[in-house]
Amino acid sequence: MKIYRANIIHTPTPGRLEIIEHGYIVVKSNGLIEGVYKDLPSDLDWRRQVMDYGDKLLIPAFNDLHVHAPQYRNLGLALDLELLPWLNTYTFPEETKYADPEYAGRLYRRFVHELWMQGTMRSAVFATIHPESTRILADLFIQAGMGAYVGLVGMNRNAPETLRNTTDELMDGMRMLKAHLDEHGNGLVRPIITPRFVPSCSDKMLTALGEYAQETGLPVQSHLSENRSEIDWVKELEPEATCYGDAYNKYGLFGQTPTLMAHCCYTDGEEMELMKQNGVFVVHCPTSNSNLSSGMAPIRKFLNAGIHVALGTDISAGHHMSMLRVMQYAIQVSKLNYAQTHGEMPFLSLSEVFYLATKGGGSFFGKVGSFEPGYEFDALLIDDSYLNYDHYTLPQRLERYLYLGDDRDIKRRFCRGVELTEPAY
Repeated sequence: MKIYRANIIHTPTPGRLEIIEHGYIVVKSNGLIEGVYKDLPSDLDWRRQVMDYGDKLLIPAFNDLHVHAPQYRNLGLALDLELLPWLNTYTFPEETKYADPEYAGRLYRRFVHELWMQGTMRSAVFATIHPESTRILADLFIQAGMGAYVGLVGMNRNAPETLRNTTDELMDGMRMLKAHLDEHGNGLVRPIITPRFVPSCSDKMLTALGEYAQETGLPVQSHLSENRSEIDWVKELEPEATCYGDAYNKYGLFGQTPTLMAHCCYTDGEEMELMKQNGVFVVHCPTSNSNLSSGMAPIRKFLNAGIHVALGTDISAGHHMSMLRVMQYAIQVSKLNYAQTHGEMPFLSLSEVFYLATKGGGSFFGKVGSFEPGYEFDALLIDDSYLNYDHYTLPQRLERYLYLGDDRDIKRRFCRGVELTEPAY
């Protein structure tokens, strides 16, 4: 058992911050939280050393539910294009390079290190079509002690010939990745079924992936209603589908197992209702949606409808791997929606975006993202002392950190109760 003392801030519910000033978190040897206390119960063994972090902040670690690992090298490039030209001109050529495992290992080390540095302890990751490079990425997460869903990408049409896999190649690769992680994994790194999006996958491939999801119970991740041109394209490719979401649903890839759908800028009506019925997660990527001129996802509508919402960096369409930046953009985009709807779509509060980056996304991994009893202790210790040249309340300190802080403020990182030092790659 370990006991940590600091200013504890988390969000068991979206609507409010729960704050324990100079409180204690008791973590059991299995990495699960025993309890959070203002004062330690008298029955706890005081002979155990309390790790006292003084006036620092202790918050849940961040969770990135949509990120493209092979796009790391392109961060900050080509943000003057819309989605489809951006894919063809910059993204696909870069992803083709991951046919070389040496190149993949070199770039993936930098990618995983960057996640660690930014305090993102769990993520849902797109790799490429290349099985060996995808296995390397999964192994790097295992070595770092961080949690991840790692996806071997399926795409056999509407992509360069050098970046296509057949249905048989994809399924063989998926089975090998699953077998590898079943044998060598640590329970924190798992495979996820990853059709890139409907335009890149034939009916045969989508059918095979849906059947594999049903067979294994593995989760699914993809893209949904990101861009108007993309939506029109899906209508042409899947004329019998009633909406973009239904094009996934008819193949068993829309909530039949836990499912992440990124973007959802134009999700409404039937598609939104289908997401609610099937328990599909929306992954809001506001930096990406702004950079590629995709649109403004109606996050308030999703929350009001009871739809699960998480946040994603979506690099390299998003220009930074910091979840702090994503939270900032999420608030700003919600304020633009508020202005455009003349107040009918209230903007997001600080506690709501903090919830989305922690417990909202963490819930896809289980009991992750909060300091409630029974939750896994994923945490960041924040030293914001340089920002506090005057007296601020703890909520104000958190807000200033979210807007003004960066990775240098993170002094300790924990995943499932284990303190993670810098990956030795």
